[in-house]
Amino acid sequence: MESVVRLAIVLGGSALLALAVGRAADLFAGYADARRRDTPLWGLLRRCRTPLYVVLLTVAFRWTYRATEWPPLLDHTEGVDRFLLLCLIGGGAWLTVRFVSAVVESSFARYAARARDAARLRRVRTQVTLLTRVTSVVIGVLATAFALVTFPSFRGLGTSLLASAGIIGIVAGVAAQSTLGNLFAGFQIAFGDMVRLGDTVVVDGEWGTVEEVTLTFLTVRTWDERRVTLPVSYFTSRPFENWTRGGNELTGSVFVHCDHSAPVALMRAHLREFLGTRSAWDGRGWDLAVTDTSPTGITVRALVTAKDADDLWTIRCAVREELVDWLTREHPGALPRIVTAQAADVPRR
Repeated sequence: MESVVRLAIVLGGSALLALAVGRAADLFAGYADARRRDTPLWGLLRRCRTPLYVVLLTVAFRWTYRATEWPPLLDHTEGVDRFLLLCLIGGGAWLTVRFVSAVVESSFARYAARARDAARLRRVRTQVTLLTRVTSVVIGVLATAFALVTFPSFRGLGTSLLASAGIIGIVAGVAAQSTLGNLFAGFQIAFGDMVRLGDTVVVDGEWGTVEEVTLTFLTVRTWDERRVTLPVSYFTSRPFENWTRGGNELTGSVFVHCDHSAPVALMRAHLREFLGTRSAWDGRGWDLAVTDTSPTGITVRALVTAKDADDLWTIRCAVREELVDWLTREHPGALPRIVTAQAADVPRR
């Protein structure tokens, strides 16, 4: 009975002490966040409280469980020590990943608050996202390696594995050729500034916005809310359109087929008047000209500019609707016509 009471006192006290230290750290981070609103780091560090609790509890139990003098624990000290060490390695890796992510996100948030170039901001965000994920993978691999070393059987196996590292590396490289290709393609995309989060791209005839970039795949959100997932190696091996590569501003065209009698000068004047009433037009440029002719009619092309792809789509649709409606109301004879009457007989001489 005495050993059970001692077990409850020692372990309960250790747990309370660890939770108190973790709670104090969380309250301090919350207080610092309230005082320094311009520094998001403290608020982001509060995400570390759960892995911090795990690390503190593991350390407290590892130092104090022998003081319980409870026979079931003392008879299996080797297994208990290994279990607590594994918990400590896992909790430490978890805490490290959360801490690194908080520091990186805080740095990016402060940079974003000062940045004025949207294209550069998207590039930095893409690089930060990929670097954070690479760091998480590296920490996870190192934690797994340290955990395996705690088992004696793996220590003996380590020598033979190191001796055959060259052969294993060749075999793994051949077997994971596609995966490694995507991995290096991800770095090429991030630091080669080929495509960034938020870019408007056209791939396989699908128009959309880059929503997610990982080490192995890239997700494009299309205009109809579908998600197209592609391996990152696609963007390094095939051509694709990036509408925001050099900036968000775009120029679009609208084609209207008309009869030869269409009043092109009046259409041009009406287009200029109409664009002045549309907020989607950014005012950089416009034009209207006859670009083609055929025996049955002419092709009129209207050029408009917009600050981004969404506004360009809006203004193109509006211009197309307005020109057709204006011709129908004001100049119906200018609409394309199909001649079905028979040709007049030519008198013989």
